[in-house]
Amino acid sequence: MANVHIVHAHPESRSFCAAMAREATRVRTLRGDDVSFSDHYALDFDPVVRASEFVDRSDNDYLVYPLEQRHAREHHALAPDVQRELDALLISDTLILVFPLYWFSVPALIKGWFDRCFMPGALYGGKRLYDRGGMTGKRAAVGITLGGREHMFGPQGIHGDLAGGMLRHLLQGTLGYVGYQVIEPFFAWHVPYCSDAERARMLAQWCVLVETLNEQPHIPMPRLGDYDEVLRPLSRPLMP
Repeated sequence: MANVHIVHAHPESRSFCAAMAREATRVRTLRGDDVSFSDHYALDFDPVVRASEFVDRSDNDYLVYPLEQRHAREHHALAPDVQRELDALLISDTLILVFPLYWFSVPALIKGWFDRCFMPGALYGGKRLYDRGGMTGKRAAVGITLGGREHMFGPQGIHGDLAGGMLRHLLQGTLGYVGYQVIEPFFAWHVPYCSDAERARMLAQWCVLVETLNEQPHIPMPRLGDYDEVLRPLSRPLMP
């Protein structure tokens, strides 16, 4: 049994992307997992970082958002929508993200969810990153729908590499950074234009991946120990 948090963002509740999110919930629930589900459109989640979300500031004159996040968390004063998501993240051992690709990146709701809910002190901070991050020992899986065809991406594709290039900010710079073991992402290609049979095939493939997350390959991430000499503060002044 696992604790699984599923985060979904698509404006159409009947979309293939929404079907992927529902199927992920169904598959993991049937396994006996404790599953929480956040549909950011249904929840009307606010992705915008605002000074006004902090009711008790540590510094009323100048906003340093991560410092105010820490202060609010330490004083049990986080915005309710953020507290709900942070609780789900900390309880869960598996995170599943499902969203459409927008401009080679994540939708604003997903980006804003990271900005507001990936909390310093809880998920990362100082040298608590990568294999020493706050989410070490947990795994993250990503399911992405897009209109492009598979041959358009990769070393020989017109758009270049998707997972290791365009989405490195997500897979390494966000999920891997806080310590998640990141599963190789699942892409549902050409979704608006392919046949119903092809969509059914991709949905079945997605369900297999969600069912077998423990067996799926993950993306290699930096290990902090390999950079200790670089990160260690200088013990003596530099020679002229």
